[in-house]
Amino acid sequence: MSFQPSVPGAQAGGAPRPAREGRLWMLLLLMALCFISHFNRASMSSAGDERLMKQFGIQPEAMGWLYSAFLIVYTVCMVPGGVFIDRFGPRVALMIMGFGSAVFCALTGVVGWGVVGEAQVWLTLLVVRSSMGMLTTPLHPGCARAAVNWFPAPQRALANGLITGAALLAYAVVHPVFGGLMDWVDWQWAFVIMGALTALLTLVWACWAADFPPRGAESPQTQHGPSFHAGSSSSGLPAKSDGSGRAVVFSKGFGVLLLDRNIILLTLSYAAVGYFQYLFFYWMHYYFDTILHLGKTESRFYAGLPNLAMAISMPLGGWLTPLVQRWFGHGRGQTLVPRFSMLMSAGLLLLGIFAKDTFWIVLWFTLSLGVLGLCEATFWTTSVEMGGARGGTVAAIMNTGGNGIGLLAPILTPMVSAKLGWTWGISLGAMVGVLGAACWWWIAPRPPEPGSSPGLA
Repeated sequence: MSFQPSVPGAQAGGAPRPAREGRLWMLLLLMALCFISHFNRASMSSAGDERLMKQFGIQPEAMGWLYSAFLIVYTVCMVPGGVFIDRFGPRVALMIMGFGSAVFCALTGVVGWGVVGEAQVWLTLLVVRSSMGMLTTPLHPGCARAAVNWFPAPQRALANGLITGAALLAYAVVHPVFGGLMDWVDWQWAFVIMGALTALLTLVWACWAADFPPRGAESPQTQHGPSFHAGSSSSGLPAKSDGSGRAVVFSKGFGVLLLDRNIILLTLSYAAVGYFQYLFFYWMHYYFDTILHLGKTESRFYAGLPNLAMAISMPLGGWLTPLVQRWFGHGRGQTLVPRFSMLMSAGLLLLGIFAKDTFWIVLWFTLSLGVLGLCEATFWTTSVEMGGARGGTVAAIMNTGGNGIGLLAPILTPMVSAKLGWTWGISLGAMVGVLGAACWWWIAPRPPEPGSSPGLA
């Protein structure tokens, strides 16, 4: 069944209280799905560093390919996943994502119980994690689409910031939490337990989530935002009504999306963010533990700090963006936050690389990823608003870039480091970040359509 709160009527000063409560529950569910999905993704890094590489003799380069197997398939299937979201809605797409992620997370642990010989463990895990990547593709485009469907324009950036912040919270706690779980029940049972928890959460989503607020809760413009106005989309693509109140973009619209300069630049910029993030997600724990020799417990803690900082800064960026827009106008204001945050994060990363004292290394790395998080909400809000009726597809195109380049970080970082040293391996992330920031000087965000942005009390 769908979550359809009753709406007795508007209350003084804003939207009906049940509508606000419905938004809150949808936001919490989206945050929970994002958290547990990224926890399951990042737990492979924790298990790889502390168990798999030692138990099965897997070298860092081979482990990097195992991490990237998830990302490669995730990226290849991203655009079809976005089309699926636009066709069937975020509720169904995220339900499939959740149950699929649960199954293959559990299977990751089952592989370690000797169902295959030790020589085949790496190859089997490659297949399992690749399959998990394929079914995870609707996660971020689906969450962003749901946020635009449910929230008025001034609140979308904050909603997207909270949702993506939940993902980074998962990376912040995965090493101590999943590491502790492995210490308690070993790594095989740890994956099985997380798979079961994921399935339980997805069941709650399947029972209570909905694609839109209930009709009558608000005006149709607020319910369906810029995505479902008949006649045209916010991207200017031709559209027609399908009789349900939604607009359907003609088939030629997809080709127009791929040639749109703003979407191309947005995708390239998010590719830089993806590379920067995956550098931290997959190799920072290894860098602290194996390269700097800071110790097992300390490395778990230090590796989580940058991700915790980013988890905090993502909703902060979502709050900051509309504030800057009021000062500088919609278009310029929406580009200032990502310009600043991406340039600053690259500089802070370089400071961390060349620092000598452990305190300063950890501090600069933490601030680097934290400052980068300020731009995350802007990316997701901008992509869905640009896409209009194809908002899920445009978000998927952008995320394809984020992961298409991002997936190179687990592979290139140890390869470059093996030849030139870890200073160069990590510095490459700063160079990529500067290039990504430059893209925002030529991106022109489109304003939300009239009537789609009433505030809430």
